[in-house]
This record gives sequence, C-alpha cells and structure tokens, in this order.
Amino acid sequence: MDFNLTDDQQAIVSMVRDVVNAEIIPLAREFDEREAFPVEIMDKLRECGLFNLSIPEEYGGPGIDKLSHALIVEEIARGCAGIATSLEANSLSSYPILVGGDESLKQKYLKRLTEEGQYASFALTEPGAGSDVSGMSSTIVRKDGGYILNGEKCFITNASYAHFYVVLAKQTLENGENSFTALVVERDSEGITVGEKEKKMGLRASNTASVIFEDVFVPLENRIGEEGKGFKIFMKALSFARPMVGAQAVGIAQGAYESALNYAKERKQFKKPIANFQSIQFMLADMAMTIEASRLLVHKSVFLLEQGTPSAKHASFAKCFAADTAMKVAEDAVQIHGGYGFIREYPVEKYFRDAKIMQIYEGTNQIQRVVIAKEILS
Repeated sequence: MDFNLTDDQQAIVSMVRDVVNAEIIPLAREFDEREAFPVEIMDKLRECGLFNLSIPEEYGGPGIDKLSHALIVEEIARGCAGIATSLEANSLSSYPILVGGDESLKQKYLKRLTEEGQYASFALTEPGAGSDVSGMSSTIVRKDGGYILNGEKCFITNASYAHFYVVLAKQTLENGENSFTALVVERDSEGITVGEKEKKMGLRASNTASVIFEDVFVPLENRIGEEGKGFKIFMKALSFARPMVGAQAVGIAQGAYESALNYAKERKQFKKPIANFQSIQFMLADMAMTIEASRLLVHKSVFLLEQGTPSAKHASFAKCFAADTAMKVAEDAVQIHGGYGFIREYPVEKYFRDAKIMQIYEGTNQIQRVVIAKEILS
C-alpha cells in the first residue's frame, strides 16, 4: 500500500493548481455574481487537457488514471465548485455509454465530446422522482426502428448547452411490468424543450435547467445496451461518478479551510492573531483532520475503480463523508471569519453555499446511508 503520488500525478496536481490559481479563482466571484456559464474557462480547460476526464485515450480523451481524475476534480472545485460541476457533466454523461454502449455508440458520441468540443447532459432526475429513481414517469414506446420518448427531467447540469442528453426512461412490457432503458437523445430532435435556467443558492457558474420531451423519436441505434438494462447501466455509472463528487467536496472543504487558516493568522483580536486562541486552533485541527480522512476515502474508492472492482459501499463512503465534511468545514470557516464570513467579499460565503449541494446531488447523503446499510447487512 503506497500513499505517495507518482511523479506524473504530482506534476498534474501542480499544473492544475497553477491553472486554478491563475484562471479560475480570480474570476470565480464574478461568474457566481452574474450566474454566468464560464465558456471561456471551459475552453481553457479543454486546451489544458482537463476536460472529458473519464474518456479513454482511444476515444480522444486524456486516458488518465482514476486517481489523477479525482485529483484534478478536487483542485478545480477548490477554485470553483460550479465550474467543477459543469466540467464533470461530460464525464457523468460518458459513464453510461462507456459502461453499456456498443462500439459504434462510443465512437460517435464520445468523440463528439473530445474532438468537436461538445457538451452532454446526464438526464435522470424528475420532478416526482429524485431519490426514488424507480418512480420516474418518463416513458418510451417502440415505434418503427426506434422509440417515442415522453417526459420531463429536472435539475439537469449543462442542459442549456448540451448537444445531446443521456436519458433513462420507463418502458411498460406486454405483461404489464415496467423496465428501464437508457438512450442517447439528440438536442436538436423535434419535440425537445429546454426550460429556463434555475436560480440556485450555490454552483451559480453551472447551468441547470429542465428538459421536456414530447413525442421525441429516438432511433434504435441510440439505445445504450440492451432493452430493459438501463437501470443497471445508470446505477453502475453512478458508482463511477460518486467518488468524483467526493473529490469535489474535498476541494470545497480544502478551499474553505485554506481561507480560514490564512484569515486566522492575519485577524487580530485582543492584540494577537485569533489563530493563537485554542478554540480556533481546535476548529482548524478538526478541519484538517476530516479533510484528510475524506481525501483518503475518495482515494480508496478510485483505487478500487482503477483495479476493476468498483465498490458501491466505498463510493458511498467517499461521497457521503466528504460531502458532510465540506458542509461542516465551510460552516466553521464562516464562523472563524465572524461577521466577515457573512459578507460576499470573502470566499468562505461562496464555499458555504456551494457545499450544501454536495449532500444532495448524485444521491442524497440519506440515500448513501441506505446503500451503505444494505451493503453491510447483506
């Protein structure tokens, strides 16, 4: 067991940190205030080879190992979690295709992301089906070489910019039972409407909107995997994605901690830096300790992915613990700043708002505990 990063991984971290410090942190507040999608930064990340991180080299991706992927996501989230979320939307959308798609589907759609600079969205959540994925109401029926898709998906990252959507829909079988099938749906298909951009508490640099499908025809060749296997494909895709949400959460926590640490050294009360007070020292020590524990859980979960033995339990460990850590660390960072932590001029206010979604999206932390309990009791 080796906890040291390789020379290549250390070089990646150093390069990404430089990019984040130069290109993201100086502009993060501006994009947050404007609630604007940072196209220029996304283009810069593409130029630096920091996009489509999950895609293998054979399809035009960087072909990096899973730990390097997590390290990149952590660093970018340290700069801005909204940008990290939009960046990772392509990775999340790629996982179902990588897990269940045939070779022609991979060649067509993964290369559109890598070679043509397109965006994709992972369309799973619905207004009436968040944690209860099996309760979704989006439906497909077979028709003349394809499917007719109807339904609505909500809280879809990059929905307004996506060139195609990776969708899970319900299909009623002849015996009356329901099954689920995964599809790639072209944005310019007739019958698709993208809703207004959501006004969010955090992740404001990330585009989020609903997508409505009304009698949308999807050709049979756009099905991902076998008919009726979509639920398993999407759940396996999420087992690849959840550790990266953990990495995002670690990045938020790290950024909030660094801000609080620097502030505590500079801010003086009673004629000395507040870092000299034991109450502040204990808060900083707990921050550092839980961040390191979260990072190790994330690294173990991506190690298992790299070994070809993905673990739902360890993915949930990483996502859940790191998300709770991000929320607690950001809260304490605001507290250490006192009244200034409540002012938008200071970055901890943004870290605090961004941290909350880590406990909610890609499976709430309550659902992560359900998964963990099921795994340990089985």
